[in-house]
Amino acid sequence: MGTPLGIFGGTFDPVHFGHLRLAEEAAESLGLERVRWIPAGQPTHRRLENKPPRVAAAHRLEMVRLAIAGNARFELDPAQTEADGPSYTVPTLERLRLSSECGAQQPLVLLVGADAFAGLPTWHRWESLFDLAHIAVAHRPGFPIETGSLPPALAAIYQQRHCDSPSALEGAPGGRIVTFAMTQLDISATQIRRLLANQGSPRYLLPDAVIAYIENQHLYPEK
Repeated sequence: MGTPLGIFGGTFDPVHFGHLRLAEEAAESLGLERVRWIPAGQPTHRRLENKPPRVAAAHRLEMVRLAIAGNARFELDPAQTEADGPSYTVPTLERLRLSSECGAQQPLVLLVGADAFAGLPTWHRWESLFDLAHIAVAHRPGFPIETGSLPPALAAIYQQRHCDSPSALEGAPGGRIVTFAMTQLDISATQIRRLLANQGSPRYLLPDAVIAYIENQHLYPEK
């Protein structure tokens, strides 16, 4: 099947060290060949909550490009930011399954945090995710995923598909669930946007190149 490829989507408004650390530790823990970053053009959950991203997709794409520069295991996929219409994960994975992209047999591993995983049943066509990719869930050290905290339908799928060994990801294109502990960085994009709006310093929360881009482009203006 080949070495698994990590898929990391998100709004990245803006991208920060928490995102970067999750992708880095996923690659290390799961033996991923690469991690493909896919910024969402029009994130559906933000649209439904009437909370669109604060900056345009092109800016968020460029900030990710700057953030991952220099890491040979990271690559950028601009397709969602260039597409019209809302961004959904299942159609994105279907695109990656085309022969012109990754193909049908490449193991794909969708990277999500524990909170996002718990909300999986609210995603568009969520049960189809397992036909297209594995799912790797990042959690706090010492706090593994507890099925009792999951929605019943997701808990049943978790019990059926969970495997302990990341090496199992190489044996199939998708369908399995693995978990990994990651270093907890108490950083959020919401926190960063609030800091910037109040003229606070975001230093050491996101890469210097991203901070410089935000300043040069006058993003996240102060209140």
